[in-house]
Amino acid sequence: MTELSRDVIVINELGLHARSAAKIAEIARKANYNVWIIKDNKMADASSILDILTLECAKGSKITLKIDDQSDLEILNNTVKQFETGFGELS
Repeated sequence: MTELSRDVIVINELGLHARSAAKIAEIARKANYNVWIIKDNKMADASSILDILTLECAKGSKITLKIDDQSDLEILNNTVKQFETGFGELS
């Protein structure tokens, strides 16, 4: 299996809170393999809202999004897009 990852910065004011975590989890649940969020060497299952929230990602946090297989590249790209657009919360 090929691993792929992308680094992103949390840009929305509230950081990764329940609503944004739910959006990530919804995307990640469509993956064929595991999707991960990594912050400060802690890894969370991106399909789990609670796992995501345990990373405590405030605005400005640098995190890594990782997929376990290239077949989930679209999932990775869609998740990156959510971060880049501030989960639709930017005014």
